Amino acid sequence: MTRTKAVNVRGTEIGSGQPIICIPLISQSVDQLVKECKQAVSKKPDMIEWRADFFSELANLESVIVAARMIRGEVGEIPLLFTIRSIHEGGQPVERSEEEIVNLINAICRTGYIDLVDYEIRNDQQRIEGVLATAKQAGVYVVLSYHNFEKTPESSILIDKLRQAEQLGADMAKIAVMPQSNADVLQLLQAAQTTQEELSIPLIAISMGGLGAITRVAGWMFGSAVTFAIGNEESAPGQIPIADLRAMITQLQNASN
Repeated sequence: MTRTKAVNVRGTEIGSGQPIICIPLISQSVDQLVKECKQAVSKKPDMIEWRADFFSELANLESVIVAARMIRGEVGEIPLLFTIRSIHEGGQPVERSEEEIVNLINAICRTGYIDLVDYEIRNDQQRIEGVLATAKQAGVYVVLSYHNFEKTPESSILIDKLRQAEQLGADMAKIAVMPQSNADVLQLLQAAQTTQEELSIPLIAISMGGLGAITRVAGWMFGSAVTFAIGNEESAPGQIPIADLRAMITQLQNASN
């Protein structure tokens, strides 16, 4: 029995048991982002993520705000997740200090253009608390995340990361790890299943790469609230084109009813 309380973002229920399909945007310029966003919206995702670490003008706050405004204009009422993934957790190289990134995140939260923000749980607790406070004041939901592109840590570590996110005050918790075997994939799913029975916040649990593709299709059966699909290009290994992913999820849902 799950204790999870769904999060309602612009009418989209995250954590209700219905898997949310999210398309990431990874373009480098505003013009490319708008084009990519139009294409993504046409595929009717449940959520869109802007991976701002791919954005070439990330060092310019005004440019980031302009891009966020343009994206919001395209996505309408589709929930928008803002992410600056660090190079430590599989992101693009970003020539900004962590303090500068936090200041940028806080500024973007205050614009009203984004609905959710991803911040990595590896960061200093004081910075995490600052992002949480600013986001809450701005009405933005916070996803505290952990990514490991090299391996799948022990189940106890994965569970601890998810618990820690809730303890710190996150609205959602995310783990994404790289499997080296089928056993690693099962370990990730077991951690999700165990944790979703005790957490009150929605969780996202992904095993990456080809081995972990099953978690993108069936993760919702083990408590994972969101899955990430390819719009035009993948932002992480193992992502599946959205039309294929939606069809497979629907078939699983029909079979399990």
